[in-house]
Amino acid sequence: MLRVTSVLPAGEASDPPSHIVVLPHDLRHLRRKLLHLDNGDMVMLDLAQAVLLADGDKLVMENGDLIEVKAADEKLYAIEAKGPLHLLELAWHLGNRHLPAQIEADRILIGRDPVIRAMLQGLGAQVQEVTEPFQPVRGAYHGHGHAH
Repeated sequence: MLRVTSVLPAGEASDPPSHIVVLPHDLRHLRRKLLHLDNGDMVMLDLAQAVLLADGDKLVMENGDLIEVKAADEKLYAIEAKGPLHLLELAWHLGNRHLPAQIEADRILIGRDPVIRAMLQGLGAQVQEVTEPFQPVRGAYHGHGHAH
């Protein structure tokens, strides 16, 4: 079985990938794991330290081939606000609850949770169910050896 030996951040590798691995956001924080590729093959990810993989990152196999990481479609809420300040306020409430969130210019995406949906609607947000790839903002301590 081939092994993955390193990770290249999205945009750093110009060579096309030979395979794709599709993972939801909660399975993209890895150090050692058997990965199932798009063609049914498996490879062993075995890195010295845990990494948080993003959509578009490339995994380098010991034979030099590249595997592209794709964010899986997930069931999410798309949160829209009355305006930019309201969006910031909603982001603050979500951050205060330590929820993974993908923050965009005009909306926030989070995992579905009916209690959080009710809270957001009570704060005046429009909340729609969507299914799409999820790339939450990496935490402030990402890459700094902090366990939080």
